[in-house]
Amino acid sequence: MYRSTTPVRDRAGRIQRSPGVCARSPATPALLLAPGAPSRRTRRCSQSSPPHFWSPAMATPLSHTSPSPLRTVAVVGLGTMGTGITEVLTRAGRDVVGIDISEATAAKSVAALEASTARAVVRGRLTEQEREDVLARFRTSTDLREAADADLVIEVAPESYEIKHQIFRALDDIVRPETILATGTNALSVTRLAADSARPERVLGLHFFNPAPAMKLVEVVSSVLTAPKAVAAVTDLAIELGKEPVAVGDRPGFVADGLLFGYLNQAAAMYEAKYASREDIDAAMRLGCGLPMGPLALLDLIGIDTARTVLEAMYAESHDRLHAPAPVLGQLSEAGLTGRKAGRGFYSYEAPGSSTVVADTLTPLAGPPETPGRAVRSVGVAGSGTMASGIAEVFAKAGYEVVLAARSEEKAQVAKARIGKSLARSVDKGRLTAEAAAQTLDRITAAGSYDAFADVDLAVEAVAEDLEVKQQLFAALDKVCKPGAVLATTTSSLPVVACARATSRPEDVIGMHFFNPAPAMKLVEVVRTVLTADDVHSTVREVCVKIKKHAVDCGDRAGFIVNALLFPYLNNAIKMVQEHYASLDDIDAAMKLGGGYPMGPFELLDVVGLDVSLAIEKVLHREFRDPGLAPAPLLEHLVAAGCLGRKTGRGFREYARR
Repeated sequence: MYRSTTPVRDRAGRIQRSPGVCARSPATPALLLAPGAPSRRTRRCSQSSPPHFWSPAMATPLSHTSPSPLRTVAVVGLGTMGTGITEVLTRAGRDVVGIDISEATAAKSVAALEASTARAVVRGRLTEQEREDVLARFRTSTDLREAADADLVIEVAPESYEIKHQIFRALDDIVRPETILATGTNALSVTRLAADSARPERVLGLHFFNPAPAMKLVEVVSSVLTAPKAVAAVTDLAIELGKEPVAVGDRPGFVADGLLFGYLNQAAAMYEAKYASREDIDAAMRLGCGLPMGPLALLDLIGIDTARTVLEAMYAESHDRLHAPAPVLGQLSEAGLTGRKAGRGFYSYEAPGSSTVVADTLTPLAGPPETPGRAVRSVGVAGSGTMASGIAEVFAKAGYEVVLAARSEEKAQVAKARIGKSLARSVDKGRLTAEAAAQTLDRITAAGSYDAFADVDLAVEAVAEDLEVKQQLFAALDKVCKPGAVLATTTSSLPVVACARATSRPEDVIGMHFFNPAPAMKLVEVVRTVLTADDVHSTVREVCVKIKKHAVDCGDRAGFIVNALLFPYLNNAIKMVQEHYASLDDIDAAMKLGGGYPMGPFELLDVVGLDVSLAIEKVLHREFRDPGLAPAPLLEHLVAAGCLGRKTGRGFREYARR
């Protein structure tokens, strides 16, 4: 048991009470995520609860007609997360006692609250009197017995069963019978912690996200032992705090971390395998998925040692290979390269605690490529769909002469007309002048035969995602295109080398994976095969600069960077619903509010198309032979039923038909 003989002090340093027992505060947060967009409304927990471990009362908060009875709160552990939770509570009118074994840590917590509220006054978010009231509601102690009068105790100690059990056993002899005990764990079993308590029905999980004052999401975690009344009371409190509570059951990582940490772990493994550079992995996920941070930068922010600890705890509970920490996480942790806080992790930083990345031996060198690229003046785009039209528009805007060819003149003209409408919208929005739009459209020639590609320097295919169709097209391009022309495929999941082998010049073939909508999305994945010539690679990189796209390099394997990291995450979200663990709405809210994702996984799946998603997941499963990548049966059933997402009016959700 941790003990201290340090006296209790308030924020002015006055001695309050006697010494006692408490747990050591975490030096680093249990979870640190990039902030997401603030919510425009307050949601109550979904009532679509799984019957095998929830009761309807667990997912339904108490009536919000009167203030929550939880007026006095003890926060055990005053690290980054504990301090943030304290600020949320005091600003919402709660009296808070912060308890930590270290008087120095407690003093830092007080100083942090003083600094944060001072900034709020400067920004006009608090008056000086309100600030004084907030500070007056907070006192600190090194004595766990100071929690005796609390209505709610929130434990945010390190992710260790031993430490948390120690705290809960001590609290059993201190708090009142009706006091609710909440653990802030994001990976350990709430049930296991509750079972060791004298009153397991009052123990639950209350998982805030860091920084707690900014992040809207709170996961309210019920064990099979938790009383519905306790869940309802804490849920109402979360709503009064301005948070969006999501009711979840007790499983490793809950919703947000259960999905997030598997994705982060895969990104670390991808980097460790030298499939792509750290810069390209992070840029791909930021630009391809709209995430606020790349996965490796986020791991540095969370703390690589913290991420490793969380993953180890999750793996111990789930035995899912996705949660088995990538070896590089252990290597960096053991070397003390734990991320921003150490000044070095996946990246190097200006100083420990700094967010400024500095160049190191792994930073790519600026300047022209060693091998010059080939000259490109004209571009051929094969296809008549949305992607083909968007790519043709991108090249024409950049000044290239473009031949847009389809299987018939009519299809090609329809595709060109689609580009005209897109350009007109840009003019209406003030993004393009009418003259520039007209010039762009004039650079595009519609053709009903691929013979029109005879003089192009770069041919880009954007036809159906079917290997046989693409191979037939590449065989045709091989015959039509002049010697030295670069042949590119926009496939998102098929092997580029299989397209290359359909030609007599596989060294001229490369992948250029654009993202939809091509005019708006800045990312292009440049995919080299083992046969691609160096000057072909240089050519495509130079073209990407001219068309104002950010190119990332990757090898020729299923999913490349973005889809290889994105679709296992989406598949795991589907499995959560399939297993009745959480609702669509709660999972989407958790990832938007807790992870900063621009769209929830089910919103994204319905936009991408369930049939497209299933096809990509099948390719990933076939290539990597990992049972965890097998498509969720629920996805297969929806596709078989014709529920393909927005394009059919129904996917995971129903949509109004236009």
